[in-house]
Amino acid sequence: MTAIQVSVFLENKSGRLAEVTHALAEAGVNIRALSLAETIDYGVLRLIVDKPLEAKQALNGAGFTVTETEVIAVEMPDRPGGLAGIVDLLTQRGLNIEYLYAFVGQRGENAIVIFRIDNVSEAVSALQGGGVHILSADELSAI
Repeated sequence: MTAIQVSVFLENKSGRLAEVTHALAEAGVNIRALSLAETIDYGVLRLIVDKPLEAKQALNGAGFTVTETEVIAVEMPDRPGGLAGIVDLLTQRGLNIEYLYAFVGQRGENAIVIFRIDNVSEAVSALQGGGVHILSADELSAI
């Protein structure tokens, strides 16, 4: 139960993000969530989209360097302590969270957290064992 994240490497200059968003729009790809981390010279745009393959093809065609990463999308209560409980399940198994980002679903009742974890299968086992709902790629795309 994992999802595909599309990562785009961008030069840190005006207009590059616009080029990405236009390439995706022209390909009919809908962005569900994103995170942008930057340094002085470049940035990494991490995207959850409804059509990862089409996104990768469109962005490659537009001249961007693109990679795919296996991530875990977790639905959790949107309340204080919701994330702490999820992180505890992973920490108890000694799992390393490389990064994460979150957004609130359309209904606003739950938050969705995207995790990149060093051992995906162990993380899925820990989360499912703790009763956490892991979203399938289809569920994530439908949000």
